[in-house]
Amino acid sequence: MNRSERLPVILLIFLFLSFALTGCLGQPDNTQASAPGTNTGHEADNDGSKVPINQKEELIKQREEQEKQRKELQGEFYVPLPPLKQNTTINTVKAKALYLTANVAGFGFNEEDVNYYAEYIRSISGESGKPADTSRMSEINKLEKALAICEATEINALVIDIKNDDGVVAWKSDIEIVNQVKSNSSAPLKDYEKLMSYLKEHDIYSIARVVAFKDPYFAGIKNEHAILLKTGGVYKDGSGNTWVNSFDAYVWNYVVAISKEAALRGFDEIQYDYVRFPDSAAYYNPITEFPGRNGRDKDEGIEQFLEYAKSELEPYHVHLSADVFGVITRSWDDKPEDIGQTWRKIANQVDYICPMIYPSHYGPGIYGYGVPDQQPYNVARFALMEGIERNAAQKEPGIIRPWFQGFTASWIKGYIEYDAKAISDQLVASMELGIDEYIIWNASNTYDPLAFFYQDRINTSIKQSGDDVLLRTPEATLIKFLDAEKRERYSHQYLLTPISERLADYDAFASELINSQLILTNYKILRVEKNKDGAYVASVDVEYRSTQGTATMEEAKFQIILENGVYKVIKPELVWETEQ
Repeated sequence: MNRSERLPVILLIFLFLSFALTGCLGQPDNTQASAPGTNTGHEADNDGSKVPINQKEELIKQREEQEKQRKELQGEFYVPLPPLKQNTTINTVKAKALYLTANVAGFGFNEEDVNYYAEYIRSISGESGKPADTSRMSEINKLEKALAICEATEINALVIDIKNDDGVVAWKSDIEIVNQVKSNSSAPLKDYEKLMSYLKEHDIYSIARVVAFKDPYFAGIKNEHAILLKTGGVYKDGSGNTWVNSFDAYVWNYVVAISKEAALRGFDEIQYDYVRFPDSAAYYNPITEFPGRNGRDKDEGIEQFLEYAKSELEPYHVHLSADVFGVITRSWDDKPEDIGQTWRKIANQVDYICPMIYPSHYGPGIYGYGVPDQQPYNVARFALMEGIERNAAQKEPGIIRPWFQGFTASWIKGYIEYDAKAISDQLVASMELGIDEYIIWNASNTYDPLAFFYQDRINTSIKQSGDDVLLRTPEATLIKFLDAEKRERYSHQYLLTPISERLADYDAFASELINSQLILTNYKILRVEKNKDGAYVASVDVEYRSTQGTATMEEAKFQIILENGVYKVIKPELVWETEQ
């Protein structure tokens, strides 16, 4: 086992030591206050608590020794732990964000220009009641506009590229491997300290976008860590890009090291994009190989990477999120895409799961629309409902924070202009479903501030009495559950069964049903009633068949309960005729 392979295990020891050290410094001092000038042998810490000087010196000494050992173990991937005095509270907000490239984030900015554009926004939105001043508009750059949108609208967060789609690292780095391969040679985010200070001072939540496995630069420099062709050489996708091998521990350490540095430099959250394998898997699977795969499915490899990243980032006090294809709200078990993205396996490892719900990216016929791009409200609504249902089937999944389309897809036949109204239609759909976080994607970083004045269009009465968050009635839920049993749709049964009433692992749940050969052959719903406790009970004539025989039951009682805002069905215990 080489050094990079030992890292995931050995570093757990140092995580424990780190928590112990930071915990000691965070303990309040209960000694009585001394008179001014009295030498108590204590030194005030940043948070106002006091730590004995000799104890502090010992902790510093321990930390220095710890870092020395970590540096030896991590080698070229070494990133120091946060300072002992650093606040360990994780900043949490309901993020409403804009995306910025590192180039735009690296622009200089003048706070007077930011304030000028913020006042312009208040004018054109009608909030200030003053006429709009356009005299200096040509002087305002994209970064200043984004910061002003944060000041004058509900936008309170920025997603900034720290490692982009080309594998370029945004800034001058202290990480040996980054400097060794020179992935930061252009370093467009040169004055990041000024920007990060501004974001902190103005309570703007900062999200570091780290592109994980689409990295043609690193794959070119370190091609032994790329996806390899069985015949020799490296695989290139349809655009001619090479990808790193998502099963490779060396690649994991590289990505996570960059993430740690972003956390040290002030980011509140690390967001992994392209946390997947290339698409067109049906084409490349037979001709490629992934050293280090060791028999794992692709979605298992992605799940384990996120689990590792979460563990490694824990001492850095940041949130973790992952971007997924919009279609992942619909597909099951990474099929038929085979790119490594299964909703539940990702949602269970992150604080936020971010489906990229761009109507332009859906093919004709999805959700019944010939041109989904023409339906920003409806596509957002249906996709988010699918995501909500999947999340409701897990105990503690990440919060859903969707990416929405902030650009016009002029290459689509029948496209519409994504003006402020079209963009905000997506936000309206999201808010009506109770999802109050989002990110807007526009690759050119051009944003219409009027898109964020939509609140009066939200229909607060869309949910009828007795509906769940998916606007589904108890009876509609029961019908869907019974049809799933009849048609042997195991994924639907999994989603519609309360967590406590089934196996948590879907594969085990489905295997149990397959092995039992349980199938509902016939049913008739007689009535669905609400009892005095507010719960719903349905009387149903049913007939089941399985390896145990046949169960024919009249007026069998099915319970319909709310779990995580979604109706679920509890099936009665079946009485098999062979048992009577």
